[in-house]
Amino acid sequence: MLVRRLGERADADGDGTGDLAGITSRLPYLADLGVDAVWLSPFYTSPQHDGGYDVADYRAVDPLFGELADFDDLVLRAHALGLRVIVDIVPNHSSSEHVWFRAALGSTPGSEERARYVFRDGRGPDGEAPPNNWQSLFGGDAWTRTTEVDGSPGQWYLHLFDSSQPDLNWSNPEVHEEMESVLRFW
Repeated sequence: MLVRRLGERADADGDGTGDLAGITSRLPYLADLGVDAVWLSPFYTSPQHDGGYDVADYRAVDPLFGELADFDDLVLRAHALGLRVIVDIVPNHSSSEHVWFRAALGSTPGSEERARYVFRDGRGPDGEAPPNNWQSLFGGDAWTRTTEVDGSPGQWYLHLFDSSQPDLNWSNPEVHEEMESVLRFW
């Protein structure tokens, strides 16, 4: 979202953050430079713990960057100028604020909701240790322990990045179907 021209942000609404309308306004300049594609970092609804890579809604534009109509305008204008548009989809994980993960936390171990993510029992007599010694790419354990609905210590969920980015379970057919649907949407 930080497309810049001569040090200026592509910020159409003047709030200090680059946005879709700002990028659209710079497309003629990019085309004149001979650019043939624009690659957009995640612009989906997100709590922004990791620059939008913590997606809370894969089918909505974060208000920080505009609206779905702004994305449609960007694509139409880009194509009119002979530019391709590449969107960065985040299929490894969602945000911990995604509706699926919220449902998983409100469900019991072994539920369909938890099966969309990588949940495991912990090691030790009371499951107090993570399932294994995997480390997050951001540092520290790649596992975070949950609290069950009844308040008791619960299972652990995998997050290869930040703990606010729980990993999706790609062995689950529902995850495949959802990501294929997301790709078709965009």
